[in-house]
Amino acid sequence: MAMAKIKGLNGKAKAAIIAISLGTESAAAVFKHLKEEEIEQLIVEISRIGSIEPGITEQVMEEFYEMCLAQKYITEGGMDFAKEVLEKAFGAQGASSIIDKITSTLKVRAFDFIRKIEPQYLLGFLQNEHPQTVALVLSYARVDQASQIISMLPKDKQLDVIERMATLDRTSPETIRDVEASLEKKLSSVFSDQYMEAGGVKNVAEILNHVDRTTEKYISEELFKRNQSLAEEIRKRMFVFEDIVTLDDTAIQRVLREVNSKDLMIALKGSNTDTQEIIYANMSTRLRDTIKEEIQYLRGIRVRDVDEAQQRIVDVVRTLEEAGEITVRRGFDDVLI
Repeated sequence: MAMAKIKGLNGKAKAAIIAISLGTESAAAVFKHLKEEEIEQLIVEISRIGSIEPGITEQVMEEFYEMCLAQKYITEGGMDFAKEVLEKAFGAQGASSIIDKITSTLKVRAFDFIRKIEPQYLLGFLQNEHPQTVALVLSYARVDQASQIISMLPKDKQLDVIERMATLDRTSPETIRDVEASLEKKLSSVFSDQYMEAGGVKNVAEILNHVDRTTEKYISEELFKRNQSLAEEIRKRMFVFEDIVTLDDTAIQRVLREVNSKDLMIALKGSNTDTQEIIYANMSTRLRDTIKEEIQYLRGIRVRDVDEAQQRIVDVVRTLEEAGEITVRRGFDDVLI
């Protein structure tokens, strides 16, 4: 139960739990290193917390310790060194999870100032920049900023920027400093010299999930012509199984009529509680009881089996969307009436 609850905690809530666990004196010492805005947010979060289950506190502290270790290894020997050490300590999957958490946290720190700038204003700076520069900056922007700017770029530049973002891996401190120095002259801000992850397929997929359908379709189709394997990799990550909860009930029921029952059982076996509950709510009582009973007897299901089953269901969602039978809402689509 505690494990399920910690997954629902955001960064602020976890920080508040850590501060409470440290005690008054240690927490006060930490506050000295925070900005006023950060202290205010933390105090508000602490005031919202009532009692904390011991299991939750232990998991939050353990996660914090793992991220501190990862940060230490990254600082000492770079990302590859950190990955190697963490894999020996926690296994490949555990290391990947920790690095994902630490790099996503670090990522916010670079170009932090641009996250407060209106997309139209930021576009004014970026539209005449080289696509590689645009790709780097948008990789650190908020998803809604990046998706709006991508939509407003000229068609040919959209493809260049998306392709470059998707193939960005980890950017050196020198490159970050050079680009930030240019931004400093125009926006009077500068931040960070950490070695950080930027861009990548996951980031591009998230951005394309938020652009309008016309832009997303154009980029996907044209990128497929230019780089088929990259386009397919992005598409696989654009709508994940858990995103089914964003569909309306009618769409979910339509999807369920098309999916293979075995795929559905395996997919649900490896999904979170919220996703399971919403899917179950759109089944008949008889089917729901049957599926739940069958799932109890599923044994030896590999993570790869779950991923493949969930991907086949996602493919059904996309097929139905392309046929116009269901609507997948995106971040800036028009509101349905």
